[in-house]
Amino acid sequence: MKGVNIFLADGFEDVEALATNDVLRRGGVDTQLVALTDDLIIESSHGVLVEAEACLPELDTDQDGTTAEDVMIFPGGMPGSRNLAACSPLIDLMRNHIAAGGTLAAICAAPGLVLSQLKRAYLEDVEFTCFDGFQDALIEKGAIFTPKPAVRSGRIVTGRSAGHAVAFALEILRGLKGDAVADQVRHAMYLD
Repeated sequence: MKGVNIFLADGFEDVEALATNDVLRRGGVDTQLVALTDDLIIESSHGVLVEAEACLPELDTDQDGTTAEDVMIFPGGMPGSRNLAACSPLIDLMRNHIAAGGTLAAICAAPGLVLSQLKRAYLEDVEFTCFDGFQDALIEKGAIFTPKPAVRSGRIVTGRSAGHAVAFALEILRGLKGDAVADQVRHAMYLD
């Protein structure tokens, strides 16, 4: 699956999805907000309606030529993370995506609920962060929990919580565009 796609399920955490989208677009990354169903309108965990740009059933899921610059992003929030985790076509796509060489990014509850559905081989010795209480499923598969704001470990990027959404997005951006672009966006947002 090509490109940088942010997957939105009803109940997604507003800040984690939209701040990530904002930071990546500021850095020149062409992102796409993707709904899990044919309905492009998704309701956030705080009742905000967001219109996605694509829907999962219509995505080209061909993995041929997938690289680390192709990223699947999973915002947290409740029940958004549970809804992502319960979407079998999405989980199958995620598994195929990482197997083909793509990158995965998840924040808050999503690392524990979504990424934990990967095989142990993709998680063993991977350093990660997430919202407290969602780390056990990844630890059981050999991943190493650290309470940092954001962590990039190979082709997996994780973020701690809504309060660290910008740090999470900057870590994704750093992996895609390098330190100079990430630092430029950070400076332009007065985060220095």
